[in-house]
Amino acid sequence: MNKPLILVVEDDAAVRNLITTTLETQSYRFLTAPNGETAILEAVSHNPDIVLLDLGLPDIDGVDVIKKIRSWSAMPIIVISARSEDTDKIDALDAGADDYLTKPFSVEELLARLRVTLRRLGTATSPVQESVFENGALKIDYAAGCAYMDGEELHLTPIEYKLFCLLARNVGKVLTHTYITKEIWGSSWDSDVASLRVFMASLRKKIEKNSDAPQYIQTHIGVGYRMVKL
Repeated sequence: MNKPLILVVEDDAAVRNLITTTLETQSYRFLTAPNGETAILEAVSHNPDIVLLDLGLPDIDGVDVIKKIRSWSAMPIIVISARSEDTDKIDALDAGADDYLTKPFSVEELLARLRVTLRRLGTATSPVQESVFENGALKIDYAAGCAYMDGEELHLTPIEYKLFCLLARNVGKVLTHTYITKEIWGSSWDSDVASLRVFMASLRKKIEKNSDAPQYIQTHIGVGYRMVKL
């Protein structure tokens, strides 16, 4: 069985070589692209299993690359960027990125993120629970993989949807940061907890009518989050 094919989109030669050398040690197949135009062409031509994408590209901003790929493919995209502001993460995740890794990063964390993404790919075609979750105006159709608010479909990123389902399946329970990050990313790095806060803020914007007084997702400061049963 062939190893997954990874597309590495990075204009910095030193960082690109670090990533490809890391992939090579794990026997992953890979392609490289030094800019956005080449990245889109390689994605269309080779349909890689995962894209590792820098945002600061010389020709097209990485967020625009995400949007272009998302217009025709759901292939997982892991952003690797020096941009560490929450707004940058939210922009990338809202555009359709599946994960966000901030530079500088450890190769161990990169490999862990890849393993988690590949596990998700491996289970994507497994049988799903054919049931519907309803809580107030919220609804999740697990079989269809869709979520709704007041009958309108919510446009959630893959990670947001997975996080939403995790909270829903544990409605009324306080889930710790460590538990949630391990379920979502398979690890509990400090950067995972930071990413969780970004995802939670983005998810709340989509489901809460008043983000200052959230109705559905309650924060337990220093502990975690809970979906309130209405």
